[in-house]
Amino acid sequence: MVKVPKLRYWIAFLLFLATTINYADRLMLAVVSPHLRSELNLSEQDYGQILSWFMAAYAVMYAASGPIADRLGTRRSFALFITVWSAAAMGHALAVGKWSLIFWRFMLGLGEPGNFPAAAKAVAEWFPAEQRALGVGIFNAGSTMGSALAPPMVVFLTLHFGWRAAFLFTGSLGILWLLAWLLLYQPPHRSRLITPGEWDHLKDRVRPPEETVGRKLPKGEWLRVLRMRECYALVLARFLADPVIYFIVFWLPEYLRRERNFDLAMIGKYAWVPFIFGDIGYVTGGWLSGYLMRRGWPLPKARRLVLAMGAALMPAAIFAPVVSEAWMAIGLTCVVTLAHALWISNLLTLPTDLFPGSRVGTATGLSGMGGAVGGILTSLGTGYVVQNFSYRPIFTVAGVMHPIALGILLVLLRGFFNPPKPERAAEV
Repeated sequence: MVKVPKLRYWIAFLLFLATTINYADRLMLAVVSPHLRSELNLSEQDYGQILSWFMAAYAVMYAASGPIADRLGTRRSFALFITVWSAAAMGHALAVGKWSLIFWRFMLGLGEPGNFPAAAKAVAEWFPAEQRALGVGIFNAGSTMGSALAPPMVVFLTLHFGWRAAFLFTGSLGILWLLAWLLLYQPPHRSRLITPGEWDHLKDRVRPPEETVGRKLPKGEWLRVLRMRECYALVLARFLADPVIYFIVFWLPEYLRRERNFDLAMIGKYAWVPFIFGDIGYVTGGWLSGYLMRRGWPLPKARRLVLAMGAALMPAAIFAPVVSEAWMAIGLTCVVTLAHALWISNLLTLPTDLFPGSRVGTATGLSGMGGAVGGILTSLGTGYVVQNFSYRPIFTVAGVMHPIALGILLVLLRGFFNPPKPERAAEV
């Protein structure tokens, strides 16, 4: 059997590709919305409601997908999740009105959230603590890469073949990825592709693999995890901060069309740019905390610094709708996506720092549910505010959510971020 050097990085790359497909599938609706809303006679408020149904399914399934990943294991759960969301993405091509579009969007919301608990478990299985944020950063970079690739790709497909063909094409990418996943992925102790040197490096430094596979989780386990201070701190932080990136992903093309007079071709040409900065932020945020740890920083202090850096940059969003030129607004949006990526690359790593392997998926899923619930409220509120007022209040709120979320984390997780110093032995 051929061995693959540095197999954990190939696995991280595969997770990156899955997240890229995940975000390309969800962003497609935003990119084609001018054509689709015109053809299906949908208002901006209808569009907000469609997004809300997606986020409702996303919220429920984010909470459920963590325990599913813990029980089925990383390999099987990821295969299940990507099969469901890829089929739903292709199903959008069959939409004929608001409610059929809501159905397929709801199904997409049931499949997509499982990407993140399953990917977090894969990172916990394959990466030691000082590299875990880098692993999370690599796979999360796929979210902004998918968001960057979707506008030009989908615009090209839509202009040449129609928006229905665009949905069919991106949905089929997930099925191709599934074949590669089933061939490549196993946890380290089962992998026939891992080199002896990498196994020696990892065997005592990674999470115990798939501790709950095949076993039914104890009754009420998810509720016990949710009641833990560490978990509800993450839930609250993501409830406040995640809607900001959902707003950028789902509403940036609409904002550029309505407020900056972009047509579909211009959206395809420029709407991808902010997400490249997100890619930079994901990898940089993950690398930086690991670099600080290698330089002797305690893990909590390294995580806290990168979280604070991301939160400090987020108020740039406040100025995006008031600058005079479209390029300035896009530039400020680049700062926002960079800042959020710095933030989330370390926030999504915290479940692997705070919980044992058997609860990583559950804790990640519950915290993601908090972000999805915030996204539901954001979708409904954004549709109403934009239709009746403007984008300015939305950008203002987006600019302050991360600093507030950071304050909550520092208070509720003060024992983690500021552990008591060991007392010096009494002199005799």
